[in-house]
Amino acid sequence: MDRYDEEVAMKESKRRERQQALEEPDSDIGACGWLLVACSILLMLLTLPLSIWCCIKIVKEYERAIIFRLGRILRGGAKGPGLFFILPCTDSFINVDMRTITFDIPPQEVLTKDSVTVSVDGVVYYRVQNATLAVANITNADAATRLLAQTTLRNVLGTKNLAEILSDREEIAHSMQSTLDDATDDWGIKVERVEIKDVKLPLQLQRAMAAEAEATREARAKVIAAEGEMNASRALKEASLVIAESPSALQLRYLQTLNTIAAEKNSTIIFPLPLEMMQGFIKQ
Repeated sequence: MDRYDEEVAMKESKRRERQQALEEPDSDIGACGWLLVACSILLMLLTLPLSIWCCIKIVKEYERAIIFRLGRILRGGAKGPGLFFILPCTDSFINVDMRTITFDIPPQEVLTKDSVTVSVDGVVYYRVQNATLAVANITNADAATRLLAQTTLRNVLGTKNLAEILSDREEIAHSMQSTLDDATDDWGIKVERVEIKDVKLPLQLQRAMAAEAEATREARAKVIAAEGEMNASRALKEASLVIAESPSALQLRYLQTLNTIAAEKNSTIIFPLPLEMMQGFIKQ
């Protein structure tokens, strides 16, 4: 656990160093740059109050603005939410949405470790954690994250067996999330959650698995029936021993059977008469 905390702290330290390097450039804009900035301020003052509508911008609560002055990121990093001020001609800005974004991973044809072709799709939740890195380090963070999610899904599932894919979806999703989060850390992207939506098997494989499951259930049913027969035979053996100890118990059993048969709507009853009951009449 300590090693994991150290790795997280190291990654956070590197991310802060990269952000600081972007927000605080080594070299200034130079004399020519300052001259252009002065001209821009003068132009703004001369065109007041009309220029104020071009200089004041509004950023929503869920957005951040990255301001570029003469092509360099302005000191202080992302601005917002609320009002901020830009100079005409020399300043430009890019709005970055900080809300959680969701996208579906298209179905991917994956060859598993045990050479089975399956089609798997999923869903990814991510958000922009650092607006400065998302603008300065990557051309299109959304498209890059989508492509990386597709390749990561194929790579992770390629190391798993079919049984593992069907049973260990949470573990696979967690592994994908960790891999994506590490890869997108330099882009200022935080992958919050990854879920495996569906695993589609070929029709022939579905039939084979269904036949296997049916055969397994039939074998289990036969084993249970055999165990029931064995238990029943043991119970009959014990009952025969009890009846052998007391001959009158057999007569009572005959009477009980007759009572059971008579309860039904039968017109004819065939009942065996024990010879022991006729011995008294034979002796007379």
